[in-house]
Amino acid sequence: MKRVILFFYVMFLCVSSTLAKSDPDIKSQSALVFNPLSERVIYEKNADKVMPIASITKLMTAMVTLDARLPSHEMITITQADVDKLKRTSSRLPVGSSYPRHELLRLALMSSENRAAAALGRSYPGGINAFVKAMNQKARKIGMTRSYFVDSTGLNSNNVATARDLAKLVKSAYHYTAIREFSTTSKHFVSPGNKRGNLQYVNSNALISSQNWEIAVSKTGYLNEAGRCLVMQANISAQPVVIVLLNSWGKNTRIGDANRVKKWIENNPNRKQV
Repeated sequence: MKRVILFFYVMFLCVSSTLAKSDPDIKSQSALVFNPLSERVIYEKNADKVMPIASITKLMTAMVTLDARLPSHEMITITQADVDKLKRTSSRLPVGSSYPRHELLRLALMSSENRAAAALGRSYPGGINAFVKAMNQKARKIGMTRSYFVDSTGLNSNNVATARDLAKLVKSAYHYTAIREFSTTSKHFVSPGNKRGNLQYVNSNALISSQNWEIAVSKTGYLNEAGRCLVMQANISAQPVVIVLLNSWGKNTRIGDANRVKKWIENNPNRKQV
């Protein structure tokens, strides 16, 4: 009798262990984990739900800017048109200050600088309307069939997508050298050209500075309507992995989810496709 009980107890432990490894316990409302080489979905949760994406938008802003092959060193002046009148977010880029296009691109990607992203859209040939049109054309081209863009910053909650579409966005963004470099810059200094001296910007993704992560593309986002969002492409267990996390309401939930995904993949080398 004792042997029978012991047998079932061992079986229970084995089943419990298997179940524990079958799900990374993601807290974000929507998520997708994806291998961009094999195009294999590793994990998904509400991956086809259309949701606001906040500043994840800036990855598309960067691709459209780079596709246009505009002069990277051309000076762009911040104007009143770049000031956020929708959400009234702050910025350390003063109206009247000027920066090379590549500096604005870096600030938009690494620290989600809204005036930088607004200026990139405004200075596009044809202005912001032409820029937004190009954003939506690019989305269709790379297969983002359930996404829609209305501005270059992501401050408008009508910028929407699914986690599945955003995996395609990250995969495409990886092919741009500037996006890989700028989105993973840990800190950067710029001069606004006034007596305050240089301004230091840090990456909005704390994982960029972690020695435990090898991140190739990164972008965070936050709006009340979108929650806290994070998309990345990183090398985990010697393979590229795209991670999309949307609507994480806790301050550190998206970081915790990313770490849970990483640990889950590392502990489950023979995981099966969802």
